[in-house]
Amino acid sequence: MRRASTGWLGALPLLAVYAFVFGVPALALLAGAFTAQGEPTLANFRHSLQGGNLGALAGSVKLSAVVAGLGAVLGTVLAYAVVTSRAAGLRAAVLTASGVLANFGGVPLAFFWVATLGNSGIVSGLLGLPSGSLFTFWGLVTVYLYFSVPMMVLVMAPAFDGLRPQWREAAASGGATAWQYWRLVGLPVLTPALLGGVVLLFGMAFSAYATAAAMGAGTVVPLVTLKIANMLTGDVLIGQENVALALSLDMIVVAGLVMAVYLPLQRRSTRWLR
Repeated sequence: MRRASTGWLGALPLLAVYAFVFGVPALALLAGAFTAQGEPTLANFRHSLQGGNLGALAGSVKLSAVVAGLGAVLGTVLAYAVVTSRAAGLRAAVLTASGVLANFGGVPLAFFWVATLGNSGIVSGLLGLPSGSLFTFWGLVTVYLYFSVPMMVLVMAPAFDGLRPQWREAAASGGATAWQYWRLVGLPVLTPALLGGVVLLFGMAFSAYATAAAMGAGTVVPLVTLKIANMLTGDVLIGQENVALALSLDMIVVAGLVMAVYLPLQRRSTRWLR
């Protein structure tokens, strides 16, 4: 009992670091979001949900939803192909590459795509693609899919492993068709992981900043992350100095809702991996 009651002391330094690194900025964000010119107010939130600020928030939600949907479909299909493939070493190679590409973003990713499919890109020049085709909504979706699809592969590959071969054999011996097996057994088992992957991809695309900023996407696709950066580094109207903090708090609320959906789905999906 004594060891159990004092065991948490070993984690105390880590908890202190987390409290300082995340707690202090969070408190500063909360304090600034609810004040304007030193006075308590809710005006910052009213401004954050009006005009161009609301358009940027809606643009980020739209982009994230499209990326999450397409990334989930493509990643699930690729994960199933890899898991069911009999090619030696294919699974290990794809999962290793997915682990690398899922964390490949920011300025290097933007430079890679601009040098490849930009106005003077190598591939766009050879294929004769329209100038500026990369710097559109669907161009940005394509760039985001570069790291979203590998992440979905990493999420769905263990989920497909959770489908026991005995279940399919039992369904076949009972006279069930392939469609009935997937509808009554496969999809219910995969649904938590699939929905959790969609939510995870949505959160990744919603919070991404460096890639879109390096591509100059703010002139084509209004994004809340770019809007916040412009407010923090540029001129703002008097009395609206803290609207960027209110927009940041709006993003935290959206991210909190995303995690509130993702964590229960993740716990449920892990039951089939035991």
